[in-house]
Amino acid sequence: MIDRTYALPVSRLAKLVGIARSSVYYRAQPISEMDLKLMRRIDELHLEFPFAGARMLARLLHREGHEVGRRHMGTLMRRMGVKALYCKPNTSRRNIQHKVWPYLLRGMKIERANHVWALDTTYIPMARGFVYLTAVVDWARRKILAHQVAITLEAMHAVEALEEAFARYGQPDCEYRSRQPVHCRSLHRGSTRPQHPAIHGRQGQLA
Repeated sequence: MIDRTYALPVSRLAKLVGIARSSVYYRAQPISEMDLKLMRRIDELHLEFPFAGARMLARLLHREGHEVGRRHMGTLMRRMGVKALYCKPNTSRRNIQHKVWPYLLRGMKIERANHVWALDTTYIPMARGFVYLTAVVDWARRKILAHQVAITLEAMHAVEALEEAFARYGQPDCEYRSRQPVHCRSLHRGSTRPQHPAIHGRQGQLA
């Protein structure tokens, strides 16, 4: 019996499948050690200059002695998912589905400790990945009253930081009065406006 099975050339097989021949022969290459160092430095510079694009970051690295071009800088930024942050068209246009929170500290003078607290969350780059830092800050003293470090951005971490601050320092001396019924012991007792996901669904629990 004659075997009539034939092997198709790679070029014809790629054409039948609908892909380019270059992608068939291409083999992914690991990221070089130099690019890893550049990406680490780009992440640090992006935190310090979030408005910097590929050209500005390339100039900053040139001053530090790194020979990197603008195009290669753009490639590394796309690989990292880093983009320059700047004002874009229609950034002030409000989403009608979002609730407008009142500015509770308008006209208030913050002159003593334990008067106004603020809740903020940021991220800290690590050797591999990053962690989230949630802190409760006294605005008058710029003192961190409590903090939580986690690898996920969840409401429970903000709530735990606030509960720790309440247990250690008591209640802030809230003197805010509004035309609307606002409880001074609620979650917005120190924050200018609720921005953290912990605000939604947990405010009544801490009141």
